[in-house]
Amino acid sequence: MAEKKQFKAESQRLLDLMVNSIYTHKEIFLRELISNASDASDKLYYKALTENISSINRQDLSIDLAIDKENRTLTITDHGIGMDKDELEEHLGTIANSGSFKFKNENDHDDIDIIGQFGVGFYSAFMVAKKVEVSSRKYGQDQGYTWVSSANDGYEIFETNGLSTGTSIKLYLKDNTDDDKYDEYLDQYEIERLIKKYSDYVHYPIKMDVTVSKKKEDSDEYEDVVENKTLNSMVPLWKRNKKDIKLEEYNEFYKDKFNDFSDPLKVIHTRVEGNVSYDALLFIPSQAPMNYYSNDYEKGLQLYSRGVFIMDKASDLVPEHFRFVKGLVDSQDLSLNISREILQHDRQLKLIADKIEKKIQSELENMLKNDREKYESFFKNFGLQLKFGIYQSYGMLKDKLQDLLLFYSSKQDKYITLKEYIDSMKEGQAEIYFASGETKEKIATLPQVEVVLDKDYDVLFMMDNVDEFMIQMMRDYDGKAFKNVAQGDLNLETEEEKKELEKINDDNKDLLTAIKDSLDNKVVDVRFTNRLKSHPVCLVSDQGVSFEMEKVLNAMPEGGDVKAGRILEINPNHPIFQAISNVFKNKPDTIGDYASLLYDQALLIEGFTVENPVDFSNKICDLMIQLNK
Repeated sequence: MAEKKQFKAESQRLLDLMVNSIYTHKEIFLRELISNASDASDKLYYKALTENISSINRQDLSIDLAIDKENRTLTITDHGIGMDKDELEEHLGTIANSGSFKFKNENDHDDIDIIGQFGVGFYSAFMVAKKVEVSSRKYGQDQGYTWVSSANDGYEIFETNGLSTGTSIKLYLKDNTDDDKYDEYLDQYEIERLIKKYSDYVHYPIKMDVTVSKKKEDSDEYEDVVENKTLNSMVPLWKRNKKDIKLEEYNEFYKDKFNDFSDPLKVIHTRVEGNVSYDALLFIPSQAPMNYYSNDYEKGLQLYSRGVFIMDKASDLVPEHFRFVKGLVDSQDLSLNISREILQHDRQLKLIADKIEKKIQSELENMLKNDREKYESFFKNFGLQLKFGIYQSYGMLKDKLQDLLLFYSSKQDKYITLKEYIDSMKEGQAEIYFASGETKEKIATLPQVEVVLDKDYDVLFMMDNVDEFMIQMMRDYDGKAFKNVAQGDLNLETEEEKKELEKINDDNKDLLTAIKDSLDNKVVDVRFTNRLKSHPVCLVSDQGVSFEMEKVLNAMPEGGDVKAGRILEINPNHPIFQAISNVFKNKPDTIGDYASLLYDQALLIEGFTVENPVDFSNKICDLMIQLNK
């Protein structure tokens, strides 16, 4: 005869908390019950191993699911160790009493992989069930027992005859509400989805009778047939020996698991044992996702604990500068919280994250060294992320990431590393020269680049918006400072050339002052320069904000009105020098028009728009007319 009992002291309050607060998603209940079934199977298998019981075979220890739509029940059955009356009382009548945790602490075996820790997972069933019925017969005993509870009114335990060894949990699902639809747990496709998501790698077969449509023999007609189907794959790819896995298997796993149509560029499969043990299967995509450089993209690795899916985006496991890496980590050492949904921030997690970061770093360095073509393909897609890593860390990641950067070399006509630039520098060269712009073609035509190349120095082309901001954070590489060819003095002249230029500027001080005054504070200075070779004029920026920084900052919604200090430089070796000198000497009142044209011309070369294009056009036309009089 059944005896009605109440949950032990404070258990009722804890049960209410469990059902309403601990678990974020109701669908987690199936993961928890299957994990318990797996633990029960492990316990029986361990008993068979340690006591040499030949009648117990691992292949017989399946986990069976059954759906009864008419009676609105879902049943999970295992053929494991089972429970007697006292154990039902102890483990189900007292919340947070984990038999699995106790078993795991008392026994250790390579083939046993106990999942449970807290003794609370079973009660997640009450999130979806109005009544739970647990029928169990312990291995080696004749009498079975049933535990029944509707949560709020305690529980009953009574003898039940005719039970097989193991445990069967029958859930009487709640009625649908406006907010929650419990019928979905009676749908075979939803159950298959949940198994695939959470329990695909439980190492016992999870079976269920499913209805499939099959073609009749000798007919074009189809009929519905019930088949007993194994829903899980059981053996995770990352648990297999790497030498036994083909590249095609990795590629198919990646595309299926991470919804990509292309094979990954790189596969990283690693197993670590020691202070913290884990398996990691990481992938570098061959292309950046459409939303990669947006706020919508979520970084993180899938997290498994002993083959059981815990969470989809464990962001703490991969650093921001390697956010492009997809993959998963499976560890038995992670400290999970009571719901197994959220990681506790603990030492094990940080150790794994640090090791994963070092592994990714090492793999990228090896790719750069041994497979340059593949690395350049990687950098085309994700190099910007490495640059952001240096910039956003205020240079703290400089030493880690600087040797992974590539820049286009104007002299070598290919992408090179900073080390390769240093190795090919001319003797006595003190700085790393660079120029910024939208494309290689546009940068190559900048007047400021020409003279540097003419001196046989290499110029790195910076084409990403973040480049100059990153360079400011880096400051130098291997003791060599970065030098923008369009900013400040280049100091490429000989002492004799400097003295000659100084004399030209002094001799033409009045002309330069007139040009500056006519430009009405648009420039901070006007001067003759040795920076130009064949071009007549250019703009260079003063120290601080460069022209490219100005463009980037002003393109941002909150950028405001940032402006670099403009310096108009004129080539004294170009015919334009004689032309403006003659104008200033013979028609000084027109020097303003010439100054305006030179300034607007320099603006266009730098990629800026002229302030008054109509006025610019009219002045050109007027000049053309005057030349033909």
